[in-house]
Order: sequence, then C-alpha cells, then structure tokens
Amino acid sequence: MRIGYVTAEGRGDGDRLLCALAERLGAQGLRLAGVVQHNTDRADDSGCDMDVRVLPDGPLVRISQSLGAGSSGCRLDAGALEQAVGLVGASMAAGADLLMVNKFGKHEAEGRGFRALIGDALAAEVPVIVGVAEKNMPAFLEFAGEFAEPVPAETAALEAWALGMRAGTAA
Repeated sequence: MRIGYVTAEGRGDGDRLLCALAERLGAQGLRLAGVVQHNTDRADDSGCDMDVRVLPDGPLVRISQSLGAGSSGCRLDAGALEQAVGLVGASMAAGADLLMVNKFGKHEAEGRGFRALIGDALAAEVPVIVGVAEKNMPAFLEFAGEFAEPVPAETAALEAWALGMRAGTAA
C-alpha cells in the first residue's frame, strides 16, 4: 500500500482540502477512518481553536488549548490528540478503505500521534492520505520511505488517487 501525501501552501488550506475530500469520498461509499481538522478563529486574536472530526461520523475533539493572547508556546493538547488517535484506532478495527490523517506533525515526527496507526494501516493494506507541512517533510519521508507518494493539492487529484488505490490501479 501507499501513503499519498499533500502539502498545501496557505494557512488552513490543507485542512479545508482534506475536509472536502472526506465529504466527496464518503458520499461515494468509501469507508473512511481518520481525522480531518476544522479551525475556528478566536475572537481574542489568540490564534484559532483546532478541532478534529473523527471519520466517518464524529465526534469532534478539540486538540488545541487556549494559552491566551501573546503566547507563543505550542497550543496542541497532546492528551486530546491521543484521545482522537484511540477513537480512530477503534474505527479502523471495524474496517476501512482509506485512512485520512490531517497532519503528519511534530508528534508524528517524534514517533507519537498517528504514526503507529499509519503503520498499522499499511500493514493491513489500507492506503493512507496525510497532510504534511514542509517543516515536517524530512521526518515524514524518513518514516514513509518508499511508500510515500506525492499527490497534488487539488481535491480532484486526491480523489482520483484514493479511488485508484481502492480499485488497485494507482501507481
């Protein structure tokens, strides 16, 4: 199996792209597991709230913590992220055609977060689509190795990749 990865340029573009992809693939009957991220700007100008929706039907898990205006520390709530990982693991056990992970981030680069589930999906012959920021690309490529396959940051290209994987016709 392969890991299709996508890098989107603008803030939140990758999250919106993967959310749209999940909607399209779910409407076509693919059994999705994983998470997509929804960001909501905060009124106090202290960044945004980050929520992940566990696929296919929820729940929403807030993975950010508010540190207040002017703070510069990491806003990720690692406990909430691990809660989401556990929920995805349970849904994977029920069977999936595709694992979607909103981000191969710092936690995954360090061996935590969704990293083990990505490996489990590949071992179970389930393709994976993941968002990867440029700053985490070296760690992702080291982890994914020959299984990594870039996919253009376009909904149609990602959809074609996922459907091709399902049909066994993707590269």
